[in-house]
Amino acid sequence: MKKVISLILCICLVFSLAGCSSKPSANDANTAQSTESKPAEDTKTEETTILLAAAASLKNCLDKDIIPMFTEKYPEIKVEATYDSSGKLQTQIEEGAEVDVFMSAAMKQMNALNEKGLIAENSVVKLLENKIVLIVPEGSNLDISSFEDILKAEKIAVGDPASVPAGQYSKEAFENLKIWDKVSEKSSLGTNVTEVLNWVAEGSADAGVVYSTDAASNDKVKVVVEAPEGSVSKVIYPVGIVKATKNEDAAKKLIEFLQSGESLKVFESYGFSANK
Repeated sequence: MKKVISLILCICLVFSLAGCSSKPSANDANTAQSTESKPAEDTKTEETTILLAAAASLKNCLDKDIIPMFTEKYPEIKVEATYDSSGKLQTQIEEGAEVDVFMSAAMKQMNALNEKGLIAENSVVKLLENKIVLIVPEGSNLDISSFEDILKAEKIAVGDPASVPAGQYSKEAFENLKIWDKVSEKSSLGTNVTEVLNWVAEGSADAGVVYSTDAASNDKVKVVVEAPEGSVSKVIYPVGIVKATKNEDAAKKLIEFLQSGESLKVFESYGFSANK
């Protein structure tokens, strides 16, 4: 009888130990709880902000269309833009402004920065072409039909040739036509092409010289004529990456996008043409 009782006790002990071994430990429970409560890793892409310094004549098409299109395609890249005469922007970059991409209205400013080693190597793209035109206020009764006729105006508006590409092109055209000295005597010099456009639109000047794209954006001015063929250099808008940028990958994406077919169609709708 004692042997039977001993056997039964042994069997009970075995089952008891088996049950204990299958029970999860406190450490196991804590580990499971920790795993379940651990939040998923944040996979949100970090936003990058780049600064685009562009000629004033590009403001409308960039702000209204190109930059929003780029942001839609690359939501992780925010583009901030500043606009002024290409000469002023060149000076700001030379003085250390934290610009990532520079887009000027002439090769002169881009070349000057490149020669100083301030533009990333092989990043410059000669992107767009524009035209220089003579404008008068809408409703003007002056008998002006050529660039030479601008001398019939009492007040003339042109960009300052010292810093404004449109002014440099204007001076070049009038010098080739042998009338720059007379034009300059009647001229007010704008700090950028937008200022020149506004002076003519408001009637503060009887005539002026701007880009065709600017003239097309304001219904208060009338285009009289383009600069005579051969009187002015080809008006090229280059774009390049500033060497000091800390966002080179994002800057490259922007320049690639500016060269895309969809971007060039927008530029063309504003009167620019792709440089060939």
